[in-house]
Formats: sequence, C-alpha cells, structure tokens
Amino acid sequence: MAQTEKKGGLLRKSSASKKPLKEKVVLMYDEIFTTEDPSKCNPRFWEELFLMKVNLEYLEGKLEALDGEELMKIKDNINCLFQHCIQALGEEHPIRVVNALQTLCALIRGVHQKNKSTSGFDIINMLVGFDKAELCMKNLMESLDSLLCAEGSESLKSLCLKLLLCLVTVTDNISQNTILEYVMINSIFEAILQILSSPLSRREHGYDAVVLLALLVNYRKYESVNPYIVKLSIVDDEATLNVIPFLTLKLHPYSFLFRQYKDKEEEHQSGFFSALTNMVGSMFIADADEKISVQTNEAILLALYEAVHLNRNFITVLAQSHPEMGLMTTPTSPIPMTPVTPLGTTPPSSDVISSAELPLDADVQTSNLLITFLKYSSIVMQDTKDEHRLHSGKLCLIILTCIAEDQYANAFLHDDNMNFRVNLHRMPMRHRKKAADKNLPCRPLVCAVLDLMVEFIVTHMMKEFPMDLYVRCIQIVHKLLCYQKKCRVRLHYTWRELWSALINLLKFLMSNETVLLAKHNIFTLALMVVNLFNMFITYGDTFLPTPSSYDELYYEIIRMHQNFDNLYSMVLRLSTNAGQWKEPASKVTHALVNIRAIINHFNPKIESYAAVNHISQLSEDQVLEVVRSNYDTLTLKLQDGLDQYERYSEQHKEAAFFKELVRSISINVRKNLAFNTLSQELLLKEFSTIS
Repeated sequence: MAQTEKKGGLLRKSSASKKPLKEKVVLMYDEIFTTEDPSKCNPRFWEELFLMKVNLEYLEGKLEALDGEELMKIKDNINCLFQHCIQALGEEHPIRVVNALQTLCALIRGVHQKNKSTSGFDIINMLVGFDKAELCMKNLMESLDSLLCAEGSESLKSLCLKLLLCLVTVTDNISQNTILEYVMINSIFEAILQILSSPLSRREHGYDAVVLLALLVNYRKYESVNPYIVKLSIVDDEATLNVIPFLTLKLHPYSFLFRQYKDKEEEHQSGFFSALTNMVGSMFIADADEKISVQTNEAILLALYEAVHLNRNFITVLAQSHPEMGLMTTPTSPIPMTPVTPLGTTPPSSDVISSAELPLDADVQTSNLLITFLKYSSIVMQDTKDEHRLHSGKLCLIILTCIAEDQYANAFLHDDNMNFRVNLHRMPMRHRKKAADKNLPCRPLVCAVLDLMVEFIVTHMMKEFPMDLYVRCIQIVHKLLCYQKKCRVRLHYTWRELWSALINLLKFLMSNETVLLAKHNIFTLALMVVNLFNMFITYGDTFLPTPSSYDELYYEIIRMHQNFDNLYSMVLRLSTNAGQWKEPASKVTHALVNIRAIINHFNPKIESYAAVNHISQLSEDQVLEVVRSNYDTLTLKLQDGLDQYERYSEQHKEAAFFKELVRSISINVRKNLAFNTLSQELLLKEFSTIS
C-alpha cells in the first residue's frame, strides 16, 4: 500500500508514477505568483487564504526565486496580498490575524532579498504601490498599535513586534529605510511604552520592544525631527521609567556568570597544588585561559544609552535601589529558541533563571542598578581585542560619561550615607595578587566607578593600544574630580592606586613611543594624565580627605620623579623639532611646570636631609616630614581651566560610531528573525478553543 509523506509543502505518494500533491495553501500561493487576479475564479480566495496555515518557507523561497522583471510582472498581486493582509488584521478571528501577520513577515523579508540584488525596484512600490502606500501603511500601523495595546493574546503581540522588527531592519542602514517614514508619521511609541510599563508584558515581550525602540530612535536622528527621540526625552511617569530596571536586569546574567566564575576560582585556589603555585609567585597562571568569555549585548546597551542620554529622569531611576531585582520568575509561556549570535541581540537564555537559581548575594537581591551595570562593564571591558567587545566597552564608557556629567547622578554617587559593596571583576595578572573580595568595604558608589577606571588603566597597556577607551577613562575620572572640587566632597578613597596607575600609564607611553606614535597622538592622553595631577596639586586641598592625603600626593610625585623627568625630556625633544608632534608635545611641556617645580624643590631638600642625618635611604615617613616642613618655600603657577571640561556631544564626535553600531545590530536582528521564531504550533495551540 502506498504511503504518504509530507515535505516542503508537497504531499508525495511513494508511487513514482504519481505527481506530487501540493498543500492547498501552496496552490493558492502559486495562483498569486501568476499575472492573473486569483479572486476572479474564486471570489472567496482571500478569505480562504487567511484560514490556511502559512507556509513561510515556500512563500519566501518563491519570492527569492524570481528575478526583478518576473517580480514586477506580478506586482499587482503582491500589492493585493499586502493590502488583504492589512485588512485581515482587523478581523475578530485570531487565526486570520496570526496568518496575516506571518504572511506580512514573509512578504517583507522576501522582497528585501530581491532588493539586495541589482533589480533596482523600490520596496514600498513592490509591497503596496506608491499610490496607496500612505493609506495602507497608516492602516497597518493603526492595526499593529491596537493589537499591541489590547488585552488579548500574548502571541499576537509577539508576532506584531516581530513584524515591526522586520519592517525596521529591511535595510542594513536603517536611515535609508524609506518604510520607516510611515512608522515615524504613525507613531507606536505609546504602545511600546505600554508593553514596557506592564510587568507581564515586559517579561514576555520586553526584549523585542526595547530593541525596537532603540532602533527607531536611531532613524535619521541627526537629519530630521524623530518623534521617538522627542517622546523618549520627555517621559516622566514612574511606570515607564522602570524600563531601566528591565534593561539592567537583561545585563544581570553576566553578574550571575561573574559569581560562577568567582566560585570556580575559589575552588581552584584550594588544596596543595594551589598553595605550591602561590609560593612560587603564581607562575603557572595563564592570563588568557582565565578570562571570562561572554557574549556582549550591544542592543540592550544601546537602549540603555539612549534612555540615559536623552532623558535625565532615567538616570534618577538608575541611581535608585530596587530590592525586587533578584525576584525574576520564569515566563509562563515557552520562549522560542533563537540562534545566539556574536552581537547577542537575542535574549540570553539565562534571562529566565528562576528566583531559586539566582545567587543569594547581598548586592544582587537588594542592589542599586548601577552596581549591575558596573559589574557587567568590568567583565566586558577586560577583553577589547574582539571588535564587538571593543564596541561594548566603548558604549559602557560613554554611558558612564553621561552619568559622570549629571548633577543628580554625581550627588548620589558621592553620597556618604549610601554605601555599597561592589564586587568588580579583576583580570588575573602575574604581577599582582588576586584580590581578596570576601570582606569588601561598603563605600559610596563613586569608589566603584574609580576602581573600574583604575582597573582598565592597569590592565590594557598592550601593543594593540585602545587609545580611545583610555581617553574616555581619563575623562570620566576628570569629570568626577571636577564635581568633587566644585561641591567640596572629601572622598575617602585609596587615591594612591589611581596615582600609581596614571604614572605607570605615562611610563608605558614613553617606553612604546615609536610603536604608539605610528598609530596615535599619545600626547593628547599624556596631557590629560598630567592635568589630572595638576588638578590634585592645585585643588587637592578642597577634595582630598585629609592633609596627609595631600602629602602622599607629593610623596608619589617625588618617589616616581624619574618618570616625569623622562616624560619632560621626550616632549622637550619633540617640541623643539619641526615635526608633526611639535604643538601637542609643547602643550605637555607647559603642563609639567608645577610637577617639575615640586620635584626640583623637594629633591635637594631630601638629599640635604639624608646627608645631614647620615641616612643612605629615607623612609616614607622621613620624606613626608621633609615635604611638610618645606611647603612654605614652594612656588607654583596657577593653571587655568583645570576644572573645566567639554561636555559629551554625540552628534559631533560619535555619529560614525553609532551609525556603524546600529547597522551591525540591525543586520543581527534581521538574521535572528528565523523561521522557528515564527512557528505557528504554539499559536494554534493557544487558539485551539476557538471554533
């Protein structure tokens, strides 16, 4: 007896003499791909079509198989299909709505594939026709808005968001996507915010909604008035502002990963072998092997950046504690499996960790959201050799730059009554001991930000020097110091670690002068570092915690004077030559005037003290005694502008970076809208009770 098998939309009998039988929906698709109107012979054609289970693979494959000329011949039928899909979205029968949404997804993706070739037709004209585009797109956006705001099926909302992501990512460069003009005119901003404001909807659809909003905000943001930018910048209701906790929770799995890493590290440190390796200086530690390998989430970081950059109310929420952070529950409905890509624009699987699985850590369960972000940044920024991690590290620093410029955020960061334990990731290095983080002190959050900057400075002195990231790190430190000076905040911080890191950075720049100068203007960075020291020298008495801290600053400058002497010799040599580095080197020469005055003033006094007291090598206390007793005769020059800085401006300096970042996210989002994410099985199950 002949057996029947189903494959690729065909019903095939085992008998070789019989022609394969096609599914009815496939036969109907074939009618659409002719030049005749399919409803001529069957007036109920379109009504019946949307009762059929969509064959996405066949429909998209059929579109892709046609060349440009063939596609233009059936343009009227494609337009008709598109318009009937929009009409079906208004039907009461949910199965019709589901099938219409999925058909629209297939149409948009299939036509996009043709647009990538040299056929040269316009996507809007091909899909809907220029003459009817405005009305059809208005109806489409209104239908999607209604479905997203309704209290109906969560699966329908999910499909609506998938369709919108299809629309937005039709082109690699979203600013060249003319379809988005209709999405701008017929805004769905309120619908997106409604999803993000509801705990249930946020859990089910929050990721897609946030990524969609981040992409829409970046449509022609420098060329025209983008309504999504305008509306995002004035959001002030608490429910909507709580999108920030959601965004930070999406970074939370990386904190969880960090905890797992720490537990594993502690396991390896126990036992005889560990004790032996520690005795010989941990010589067997392989730096590369111990790096945490994580996939960065650029889409979520972009959304977090846009929120913080455009609306300071989001910074206010970011600076608040949310004790419910660790109480995420697993979504009630299954989550479609999606291939994870290097950019991580699909939700990480660990986002659905149940509350029982989350680490019972004090700074997780009752955490300030900035702690989660700082932890995430400390992991992402450890390895900048990969392009995506470099971009994520840069985005983390840009977000911190926006925070460091905000008055409210600074007030919170420096509040001595708000202390936290922040367990940042520290990269394993041969020349330093592993940090004992079991008894971390409770400190204002600004200490963790400074720790993160110091950690980056210390761990990234390499041949592939990330100059841009170093500049941003120093700028963040400078902006924090400007706030401390302005508000006379005396922060109890181990400033010596920062001073030591900065001096070692200068030493690295000098040691690798030839290699680095071939790629970078190292004098810009050197000038920023020297001016940080000038800031401490000139205004340190207003923000350093104690007089002895100011003495220690002088001690460090005197102790490491050889590095400053070498820097002066290098910049003097280059500033006296008529080369390309003459002007930037001259600026560093002038900036060193007070540091050199300190060295030239105190060194003879120290040598004299040692000679009089017959001491070959002075202790730190003895040097500090000489420093304290000789302040009166020290003459320093007042330097202007040390406490001034240029505020962050995206349009003038970062436009190229964000254009490329949004492009890569758009490509990745489109790639991840795979067939299995649009599977109908779950949808049909949900509507199985409908007659």
